[in-house]
Amino acid sequence: MKNRYLATVAAVALCAGAAGAQDLKFPVGEGDFNWSSYESFADAHDYSGQEMSMTGPWTGLDKELVESVIAYFEAATGATVNYSGSESFEQDIVVSAQANSAPNIAIFPQPGLAADLAARGYLSALDDDTVSWIGENYAAGQSWIDLGTYNNADGAPETFGFFYKIDVKSLIWYVPEAFEEAGYDVPESLEDLKALTDQIVADGGTPWCIGLGSGAATGWPATDWVEDMMLRTQSPETYDAWVSNEIPFNDPAVVGAIEEYGHFARNDAYVKGGAASVANTDFRDSPGGLFTFPPECYMHKQASFIPTFFPEGTEVGEDVDFFYFPAYEGKDLGKPVLGAGTLFAITQDSDVTRGFIDFLKTPIAHEVWMAQSGFLTPFKGANSELYANDTLKALGEVLLNATTFRFDASDLMPGEIGADAFWKGMVAYTGGEDATSVADGIQGRWDSIK
Repeated sequence: MKNRYLATVAAVALCAGAAGAQDLKFPVGEGDFNWSSYESFADAHDYSGQEMSMTGPWTGLDKELVESVIAYFEAATGATVNYSGSESFEQDIVVSAQANSAPNIAIFPQPGLAADLAARGYLSALDDDTVSWIGENYAAGQSWIDLGTYNNADGAPETFGFFYKIDVKSLIWYVPEAFEEAGYDVPESLEDLKALTDQIVADGGTPWCIGLGSGAATGWPATDWVEDMMLRTQSPETYDAWVSNEIPFNDPAVVGAIEEYGHFARNDAYVKGGAASVANTDFRDSPGGLFTFPPECYMHKQASFIPTFFPEGTEVGEDVDFFYFPAYEGKDLGKPVLGAGTLFAITQDSDVTRGFIDFLKTPIAHEVWMAQSGFLTPFKGANSELYANDTLKALGEVLLNATTFRFDASDLMPGEIGADAFWKGMVAYTGGEDATSVADGIQGRWDSIK
């Protein structure tokens, strides 16, 4: 739920216009697109008269945008692609798979459902060349292979998912003018971030605005903090083991990440309104302190969708900007990035379907959407100068600089944990409960549903 909301709002917030699929949005041969790759693909693929079907969660503007990409595949190959978007995609794809009436390709907003369908034999694995291509051409390539690899019906791991259209969460928002006036530099490490936090307090300011309120989903912003802290204190393998409960929720590694979040959120001097206000402040209202004069806070950690809730008329890149949530310099864990994204998977195999997966390996399949609205890609071969605006380009650079990418953990955990016990546990911890006690409670809940 959380990532469907994030992706939809981000697309609207960063909208630069779109066109339907009936015409090519950008004339072939014009502009700085990688047209040579498009022409090479067209020369090697002829599906004249063939059709394929595709379904996913994208409706409205996103439907128009994905169809503008599909139009290039149709023009290059002669194939006809029928895309249908559904707001109840998760339910619809299960029903159609069970009825043996699935489309050729399904676009999953989260890996969990794809993994479930793969284990039930409803997905076809990607070929070895495509898997190798992902590893070589995506930044943090092995991460994307890992995120798309699930057990098949025989219990053996295979790669089923081709990730496409990514969202970034490892961001800290700030007002450059406020930083400049106070003499603060953007921190390059988590050690620097903690030092800056203390410096702001010493100067009489408040470093952070944090809010966990979100109606029935209250608490989820804190889970993002903990997930980012797991990636900055533990290896990707430990993160994965936590997600699957191979290590318990009350393992010292997880308790330590919760306490890293608490270092910022449970210090009255660090947070606007004091620690007691954090759980009661709506996440949509929480960045407001960045824009007061003098600033009520200097930093706000939130994903790429948050500009939707900035004051009307705020220009990202001018009035407000962001920097990568830095990693610990002393822990040698590279530059991990937390986020979300959609993946393409084959639900009804055919030659033209395999051809479309090959199309996703061309720069054009990424650049056409990049040049319009709300799209980020880790594909190193796409021309980042084509991003529709400087904000998207800077977000894309975060992805390209990542050494590890991991999907939001709470969205991969069972719903009773990731969308309930974890959220509620973070509210209790933020309110003063001991981290170990909170983690014990979440693990007890997990044990009860096994």
